[in-house]
Amino acid sequence: MARPKTKTTAQIKNDYAKKAYDDIRLQVKKGRKEIIKSHAEARSESVNGFINRAIAETMERDNAVPGPADSPTEQKKEDA
Repeated sequence: MARPKTKTTAQIKNDYAKKAYDDIRLQVKKGRKEIIKSHAEARSESVNGFINRAIAETMERDNAVPGPADSPTEQKKEDA
């Protein structure tokens, strides 16, 4: 009788990540990746953590200042 195959820790983590996270592919010019990595490491962050923080801070700043998305035309679309 064959034993049921058990999942490795890595497989369990991958399964969780697929359910809990979305992937976004980011392309940067050659050499830029190392600059970003060094910047993140200097602040004790991973590249992923740094990019997520940069996105969150930019979105927060954008939402604090009225911009094109706050134009009357955009507001009418949202109200519809």
